Amino acid sequence: MAAGPAWVSSLWALLALAALALTGPVSGEKNSEDVRCKCICPPYKEHAGDIFSKNISQKDCDCLHVVEPMPVPGPDVEAYCLRCECKYEERSSETIKITIIIYLCILGLLLLYMVYLTLVEPILKRRLFGHSQLIQSDEDIGDHQPFANAHDVLARSRSRANMLNKVEYAQQRWKLQVQEQRKSVFDRHVVLS
Repeated sequence: MAAGPAWVSSLWALLALAALALTGPVSGEKNSEDVRCKCICPPYKEHAGDIFSKNISQKDCDCLHVVEPMPVPGPDVEAYCLRCECKYEERSSETIKITIIIYLCILGLLLLYMVYLTLVEPILKRRLFGHSQLIQSDEDIGDHQPFANAHDVLARSRSRANMLNKVEYAQQRWKLQVQEQRKSVFDRHVVLS
């Protein structure tokens, strides 16, 4: 049970770090990492192909401004630059940060749900069904259904709301169907239709 608070505290720490990353310096200009001009130059004569990248404005995005040092001598520069393909690229760091934070939040919620399923749900089942019904011996695992009388137990439980009883009953009925399917597929080698 000590794992639960550790998961929660690590999730809060992760969310706090993500919030700090978002609250970086805000300016009206783009960061130098957000814009660039990228030129892909294929092999030319004895020079191998290469990729050049530089943080410059969109109007200066051409081979003459980006390719430094120029791998060919003066008379071949124009022929070399005609073969190069230059593209201006722009990205939004803020959008990337927000997307990562959303993914981390979803991952955190899934971790919390996993903690709930592993720690809290068994405790609730013990309270609802009693400790004796959850304990089974090895010889009666295949034949004995641990939730066979789930409807009777739920009907007697008046402390819970009626809707919650219906949901719990549907869940137990589904578990019984899954157990029966597993038994049919693995023991009898019969696929249910």
